[in-house]
Amino acid sequence: MASPAAVRFQDVTCTFTDRHNPSQRYTAVRDVSFEIAAGEFVSVVGPTGCGKSTLLNVAAGLLAPSSGRIEIFGQAISGVNRRAGYMFQAEALLPWRTAEQNVMAGLEFTGVPAAQAKEMSDQWLKRVGLGGFGDRYPHQMSGGMRKRTAMAQTLIMDPDIILMDEPFSALDIQTRQLMENELLNLWQEKQKAVLFITHDLDEAIAMSDRVLVLSAGPGSRPIGEFIIDLPRPRDVAEVRSNARFVELHSDIWAVLRDEVLKGYAQQMGSAA
Repeated sequence: MASPAAVRFQDVTCTFTDRHNPSQRYTAVRDVSFEIAAGEFVSVVGPTGCGKSTLLNVAAGLLAPSSGRIEIFGQAISGVNRRAGYMFQAEALLPWRTAEQNVMAGLEFTGVPAAQAKEMSDQWLKRVGLGGFGDRYPHQMSGGMRKRTAMAQTLIMDPDIILMDEPFSALDIQTRQLMENELLNLWQEKQKAVLFITHDLDEAIAMSDRVLVLSAGPGSRPIGEFIIDLPRPRDVAEVRSNARFVELHSDIWAVLRDEVLKGYAQQMGSAA
């Protein structure tokens, strides 16, 4: 008997009240259905405002869909998804806590003894290349170091599902590629299900087993699904010169291009 999907969206629709005009309703995503298998790395790409982060929040249990159903390992989600770790786009480290204290925070909140939490925090800081930096506060760390700390903070909880909302978008290209490779190495070791949101098509292809393309909003929906049949392990910089990478990029961009233009036109119309 096949194992249930780690994450399963079934006809998920999310509709919100327009904050500028409460009498108006806005549908971010409509009738979205897809699955992520245990151990699978799936990226979602699409134009700005297409509801990518909305889907991530639904998977995290932070947002209930207006209609449809989401299942986590075969069980309908109810409240916060306790089997998921969420790495945000924005800085989420507590500024008054050191790197070590930030990484161990989740363990402390779940009742792990302080000595054990500290030991695990030190181990994870070493795994992400920050051994010896545990006493640094966020303002004393570079952007890349803060992202490594945030990644350790997420993964130390050993979640079955990792949700990531453009986690490396603010980094320079060199640091970004280092972080992408670091994440792939850790994922290869643990084989967790990953739902990765990004605007960067190169990043999506280099990282993923599968890429989903969303249409422009409102009422976004999946309009393309691509299997990324590039060999693993991968180096995100080197894989870009692979002929199959170039072919995949061309195929996905052919689907994504018009949606990006639609999204841009909608933004310009709203700003006018």
